[in-house]
Amino acid sequence: MLFGLGGTFATLPAAAQATPQLTLTRIDCGTPVLNDVGARFSDTYAYNDLKVLFTYSCYLIKHGSDYMLWEAGHSMSAGAPAPKVSIVDQLAQLNLKPEQIKYVGISHYHGDHTGQLPSFTGSTVLIGKGDWDGITAAKPHAGANVAAFTHWISGGGKLEALVGDKDVFGDGRVVVMNTPGHTPGHRSLLVRLQEKGNVLLTGDLAHFHENYESNGVPGFNYHRAETLASLDRFKKAAANLKATVIIQHDARDINKLPAFPASAK
Repeated sequence: MLFGLGGTFATLPAAAQATPQLTLTRIDCGTPVLNDVGARFSDTYAYNDLKVLFTYSCYLIKHGSDYMLWEAGHSMSAGAPAPKVSIVDQLAQLNLKPEQIKYVGISHYHGDHTGQLPSFTGSTVLIGKGDWDGITAAKPHAGANVAAFTHWISGGGKLEALVGDKDVFGDGRVVVMNTPGHTPGHRSLLVRLQEKGNVLLTGDLAHFHENYESNGVPGFNYHRAETLASLDRFKKAAANLKATVIIQHDARDINKLPAFPASAK
């Protein structure tokens, strides 16, 4: 043991301190919808007969005593794809309250990723600068869910408009990755778990397996070349890190994480 003057403990070096526990939990954030992906999700007219069940997922990251929510899902009034149970009610099942969520990371500004954001007015929002600029422009970008950000636009809440990557907790284990293209400020997320290993969450970099595997680009994406560059970066990171890739909208990837309320560690 190390002692300072008067028999008090001296500060241990960082390497000797306990590593905060890191867990990842999937939260349901919408009712699955069967999508005809050939109609809108390929600008090369691929998959004309392919229908894919789209799911809507949010993720709770526990880092020691701090919590981060990745995505805010559909609103409870979103119609057919609206969640059956709110994020707040699911957090309550884990004995958590909205005010305990330190950060809410948003992959991009579309409504199915931001719908329940107003429930987390005490959290610091992490969003790409390109998307934040699109939300706050005199003429906001088409598709941006401006209403969900009212509290932060008014200056009532904390927000970080990210220019590059963001090492959320400062230890390299939760990193918001800069992957523009779907929207100008689109982000993905890397979570480096001790037992499961590295996990990469796509956001909407790709919406389903077939588009991810073939570098497909939806016709409604903001920038085609940026999408392809981001896919290239993401895939190389996945290979180098031997990561589990979770395509957030593809129902086939739900089982890559334990069923709620269990967590991957």
